[in-house]
Amino acid sequence: MTTPTLLVLDAEPLPRLGRLTGRVRIEHADESTLAERLPHADVLLVWDFTSHAVRKAWPGDGPRPRWVHTASAGVDHLMCPELAASDTVVTNARGVFDQPIAEYVAALVLALAKDLPRTLQFQRERTWRHRESRRLAGTRAVVVGSGPIGRAVARTLKALDVTTALVGRTPRTGVHGPDDLDRLIARADWVIAAAPLTEQTRGMFDARRFGVMQPSAHFVNVGRGPLVVEEALAEALRRRWIAGAALDVFASEPLGPESPLWEVPGLIVSPHMSGDTIGWRDELAAQFVDLYERWAAGQPLVNVVDKQRGYVPGH
Repeated sequence: MTTPTLLVLDAEPLPRLGRLTGRVRIEHADESTLAERLPHADVLLVWDFTSHAVRKAWPGDGPRPRWVHTASAGVDHLMCPELAASDTVVTNARGVFDQPIAEYVAALVLALAKDLPRTLQFQRERTWRHRESRRLAGTRAVVVGSGPIGRAVARTLKALDVTTALVGRTPRTGVHGPDDLDRLIARADWVIAAAPLTEQTRGMFDARRFGVMQPSAHFVNVGRGPLVVEEALAEALRRRWIAGAALDVFASEPLGPESPLWEVPGLIVSPHMSGDTIGWRDELAAQFVDLYERWAAGQPLVNVVDKQRGYVPGH
């Protein structure tokens, strides 16, 4: 029996795959070598989930991996028409980031409600300035994205006594559809973007949507950067159409020092870290090893992405 070949698109630190020792031939590639090695691999592990190299290197109709796994929740960085049209199975890291991101969103919401950014600023300035802060209990939140991350965010905010509405691709019990979004955000104190990036969601938070929100509202994006028209958000904050915002994801990453977003009033910028808790890389590697064992045993894979929709269906 031929030993399968696992190709890893590398990023430091490398994944710990010790349980697969002797059971699979592990090879490594970077952006410069991926194209030549892809046709000889049975499985591709996209460990460098910030890279767009798979899009450029995918062999089309030629020999290609039977299975691609990305160590991320989003798959927009690797999907291309040739991969979408192929019989290659794509899986993602669904489940690893749900609660960490929900906790991060709760931290941002609390920080904004309690005006912690200005408290820290005044401390640095040695300025004693008493203010009143906002009571969080009884406020309203809209979470856009009804997948595992969005549902975890909604549960966590509800635990803080925030009235929370969930918006998804299709309406169903407990989930509003896209047609309800404008009505809901017009009354919301907190609008949380946690949706996947698709053609339908790209740029969904634009000048019109920020204009719909009330002046006391805050916006948080932990989904994908291109969900937001960043220039429109910056203008909304400068004109005080909304009270504040926090971005953990951006259209282009890393955010360069020349970006005007660093100095937008009322905006918290964080470097795509909402899901990255201590030990997260080991969790991702262990998840992949579990999936590999199912694949090697001929069992159905979980976390299978609908390549046309761009996410794992069923939620």
